[in-house]
Amino acid sequence: MPWIAFIVHFFAAAIMTNGIPHFVNGVCGRPFRTPFARGSGAGESSAELNVVWGWTNFVIAFLLFANVGPLYIGTPIDTIFIAAGVLVAGLLLSRIFARGRL
Repeated sequence: MPWIAFIVHFFAAAIMTNGIPHFVNGVCGRPFRTPFARGSGAGESSAELNVVWGWTNFVIAFLLFANVGPLYIGTPIDTIFIAAGVLVAGLLLSRIFARGRL
């Protein structure tokens, strides 16, 4: 598999990770920060908008996983790139979302 597929899978995992908190907060009926909030993402958006934003992230991630190289979760190299994408995005998002809560 070409190396570009591993890089795309890394970013697909990061996009998927970004969708999780938006979707979960939206489904739970809680407002949460999105890029569409007033004040350049500093405010919170409605629960409905968060469901749509989380779902959009999932669709983009799926399209990247499905259309750029085959996805082989069982192979070590693809699994490492996907796990790294989830970890890096999770760490960055935790800092971004914590900054608004302090």
